[in-house]
Order: sequence, then structure tokens, then C-alpha cells
Amino acid sequence: AENIQVVSTGSLGLDIALGVGGLPRGRVVEIYGPESSGKTTLTLQVVAELQKLGGTAAFIDAEHALDVQYAAKLGVNVPELLISQPDTGEQALEITDALVRSGSID
Repeated sequence: AENIQVVSTGSLGLDIALGVGGLPRGRVVEIYGPESSGKTTLTLQVVAELQKLGGTAAFIDAEHALDVQYAAKLGVNVPELLISQPDTGEQALEITDALVRSGSID
């Protein structure tokens, strides 16, 4: 079996439910769900956990709604977070592709 490096979600129950102890490191992960279901909170918790491990994260803010104060309260080192606010979905995908190809994020 492949040894998968993971980043904790910040929730023991969710880490267990995922089967590997968190989200796979070095892979693109889509978090999907209805409005106000906790997607952004979960994402920011994972970013904070990744940063604690010395990793670099990017937040593609397609809705232009990232609350940096809230992110900081969840433990995110905001000055170290790569934030992009694309104008279109196509731009968001292009930015994501460039970040993944660069190898500069975890």
C-alpha cells in the first residue's frame, strides 16, 4: 500500500472517517457542499494544520469573500497564505493549474 502523507482536518472524527487520518498532502482536494455548511471553516482549519507542519497553502477565493480575521482566529498565518481572487471560474482553474505545476504549494 502506498504511504500517503496527510494533513489533519482539525477534526478527529473527520480524520477517522476519511480513512487515512486527514486530507492527502500534495493533491488537489475539492470541498463541496451547500451554502453555510462549513466548507470555508474546514478549509481554513486544514490550512492552519498544514502551516503548523511548515507547509505552504493557497486559497483561491472565487467568491471574493475570505474573512482574513476569521481565518486568523482559526489559526491561519494569513501573511503566509497565498490568496488569489480571480474574476472568473476559468481564471480560478488557470491559477490552480499554475500553482500545482509550480510545486510551490503543499
